[in-house]
Amino acid sequence: MGYPGRAVRGGWGGWKGWTLLVWVAAVSLVPADGRRVRQPRCPVGCTCTKDNALCENVRSVPHTFPSDVVSLSFVKSGFNEITGGSFVHTPALQLLLFTANSLDLIDEDAFLGLPHLEYLFIENNKIASISPFAFRGLKALIHLSLAYNNLETLPKDVFKGMDALTKVDLRGNNLICDCKLKWLVEWMHHTNATLDEIHCSGPPIQQGKKLNDLLPHSFDCITAEFASYQSLKFESISVEAFTFGTDQYVVFAQPFAGTCSFLEWDHVEMTFRTYDTIESTSTVVCKPMVIDNHLFVIAAQLFGGSHIYKRDTSANKFIKIQDIDILKIRKPNDIETFLIDGESFFVIADSSKAGSTTVYKWNGNGFYSHQSLHKWFRDTDVEYLEIANKPHLILSSSSQRPVVYQWNRSQKQFDRRTDIPDMEDVFSVKHFRVKGELFICLTRFIGDSKVMRWDGAMFKEVQTFPSRGSMVFQPVSIGNWQYAILGSDYSLTQVYQWDTKRGQFIPSQELNIQAPRAFSLVSIDDRVFLLASSFKGKTQIYEHLMIDLSN
Repeated sequence: MGYPGRAVRGGWGGWKGWTLLVWVAAVSLVPADGRRVRQPRCPVGCTCTKDNALCENVRSVPHTFPSDVVSLSFVKSGFNEITGGSFVHTPALQLLLFTANSLDLIDEDAFLGLPHLEYLFIENNKIASISPFAFRGLKALIHLSLAYNNLETLPKDVFKGMDALTKVDLRGNNLICDCKLKWLVEWMHHTNATLDEIHCSGPPIQQGKKLNDLLPHSFDCITAEFASYQSLKFESISVEAFTFGTDQYVVFAQPFAGTCSFLEWDHVEMTFRTYDTIESTSTVVCKPMVIDNHLFVIAAQLFGGSHIYKRDTSANKFIKIQDIDILKIRKPNDIETFLIDGESFFVIADSSKAGSTTVYKWNGNGFYSHQSLHKWFRDTDVEYLEIANKPHLILSSSSQRPVVYQWNRSQKQFDRRTDIPDMEDVFSVKHFRVKGELFICLTRFIGDSKVMRWDGAMFKEVQTFPSRGSMVFQPVSIGNWQYAILGSDYSLTQVYQWDTKRGQFIPSQELNIQAPRAFSLVSIDDRVFLLASSFKGKTQIYEHLMIDLSN
C-alpha cells in the first residue's frame, strides 16, 4: 500500500512532495568487494512499498524495516505504550503516524534516534499521559499532531528543543487550562509554530474559553502554605514577636514553667535559640513594649501579682521596676499596648469576679493606673483598633456581649459606645483590614466563630465558622495574603485564606497543633515565620512558603 498517497487528518502541510525523495543508495548497498548486502524483509503484520510501511494489528514496534522506508504508520496496534528507544533501528524515518490504536502513554525518549523525522502524527488514540522528555531529540520535527486523544494537560516544556516546529495540533483533547498549562500559553506567545483553535474543558473559570486567546497573566498560579520549620520542647499560652534595636525577638509565656522565654534568630544555624528568660509564677502573658528605645515587658501572672520589667542593656538582663496593683488586676487574661497622640498605654483584661479591666499610662518614669473600664464582668480579651481614625477598644467577656469603647479626646478616656448584638460567649476579638475595610474575628469555644465587617455604624456578620474547642481565631497578614487561623482543642487547626472576589475566607490548609492559644508572625532574613503557642504540646514554628503551581 502506498500510504503517502492517502489523505491524513490535519493534512500533510508542506510535505515537500516527499515521495520524490527516493533513497536510491539505500536500495542496494554494494560494498567494495562487490558482494550485495541482504536487505531486511518487511516485518510480519506490515505492508511495505518502495518507501512506505504500514503495520496493522502488530503487538509491538518491529525492529527491522527495509532501509528505504522513510514513512511508517501503525493502525489498530495491540500495544498501549510507545516505549523509549522504540525507533533507534529506523533512523531514516521522515514521517511516523499512529492512528486508531490503543496507545495511552508516550514514554521518555520514545523517538530517540530519529534525527530526520519531520512529521509525527499520534491521532485518534487514547493518549492520556506524555513523559516530559517524550520528544527529546526531535530537532528536525516540523509538524506534530496529538489530535483526538485523552490529554488533559501537557508536561511543562515538553516541546523544548523542537525549534523547527511550525505546526502543533491538539484538537479533540479535554485540556484543563489551569496553572499546569500556563507554560503552553507562554510558549504559544514566543514560538513561530501555530496551534489550531482549542477550547478549554476546565477549570470552571476558563471552561469554554479558547486556549489561543489566553494570556500568561490570565492565570493566578502563586499560592502559599505554612510548612513546619521548628518544634520547641515547651508548652506556652501566649506568643509575641517584637523588634528591639535592629534585632527581631519572640517571647513565649510558659505557665507551667513560670517563665517569659525570649528567643532570637540564629543567622548561622537558621533556627530560633534561647535569648533570655524572666522567672515568674503561673505566667499567662508576656507583653513587650518599646518606649524611647527602652524595652519593657509586662509579665501577667495568675498568682503573686503581675510585674513590669525593663531591659538593662548595660547589664544585659531584665530588672523588675514595678508591681501592678493586685487589687485591680486579680486574674489577668490579655494585654494590649497602643499609642494615642504620642502617649504610650497598655490595658489588661481581668477575668476575675472582683478585678477590673484597667488602662495604664506611661508617665516618663513608670506606668500608673489611668482608667478602670468596668468591674466584675470577667473580661477574657481586649483588642485595640481604630475605627474612622478614632481609637477604640473591644472587650470580650464571659458574662456579656462584646463591648466597644471609643476614646474621648477631650476627657482622654474611653467611653462606652455600643456592643455587638447576638454574640454571647465570645472569648476573644481580633481585627484586620482588607482594602481599607475593617473586619473582626470573634472566637467562640463552642458554637460558631464569626467574621464581621464594620459598615460605618455597627459590625455586621460576614461569615460563620464551626468552632469546636476554639480559643483563638487569629487573622494574620503577609504581603497581599490575608489569613485567619481558627485553633481547636478537639481537632485540627484550620487555616483560611481571604478570597477577594468572594469577600470571604476559603479553606487553605490544616495544622496539627495541640491546644493552640496564640499565633504571631515574625519576618527575618526575607523569610516569614508563624509562631504557634501550644498549651498542651510542643510550641510550633512554621515558615510561610510561596508556591508556583505552574511549575
